[in-house]
Amino acid sequence: MSLFRRSTKPNRFIELLIKQAEYTSEGLQILLAYVKDPDEALAIRLTEIEKEADEVRRILIDELNRTFVTPIDREDIFALSLTVDDVLDYANTTIEEMELLDIDPTPHIERMVSLLSEAAAEIYRGVMRLEKNPNVANDHAVRAKALENRTETVYREAIAELFHLPRDVDHIVEMLKLREVYRHLSNAADRGDAAANVIGDIVVKKA
Repeated sequence: MSLFRRSTKPNRFIELLIKQAEYTSEGLQILLAYVKDPDEALAIRLTEIEKEADEVRRILIDELNRTFVTPIDREDIFALSLTVDDVLDYANTTIEEMELLDIDPTPHIERMVSLLSEAAAEIYRGVMRLEKNPNVANDHAVRAKALENRTETVYREAIAELFHLPRDVDHIVEMLKLREVYRHLSNAADRGDAAANVIGDIVVKKA
């Protein structure tokens, strides 16, 4: 049986998932611009995008609860929506943490966000190709996972450098603050990896 079964709204869930992924990709691009040149206007715009994406997710969940036959297994729709949403949430709260802890961007932060931005774009492309070109969707998911693995490598390098011979108490405090931001970005990478895995699972079921 084809994964994309007939229903009264055959493309509605795909459209909503694509919109969510698009918002997440846009949000990561804004975060990248922010860590290159912190600007409150960028922080405000990212918060707005996160709220718009939340509204799309609420609509998707409502549709899911009211629809018996879905184009993708409902568990996969829910999981993909959740993981894509989590990536955007982490992007938004990364800025909140940086502002709260009074942290300036570091080269490690910029590198991690750059990789996350590329991964979010790959996830967006993967979701766009899910219905008509599942093998292409899987290719994008594989690329996203590779980028997330590179993010984790940068994270480990950042932590190792951070705890190398602390100089004084003030430096230790700074280390702990940066560790929280680095960990936040690592969590975003984990959720992006989970989203890529869901795309892969959907493609396997469609085969």
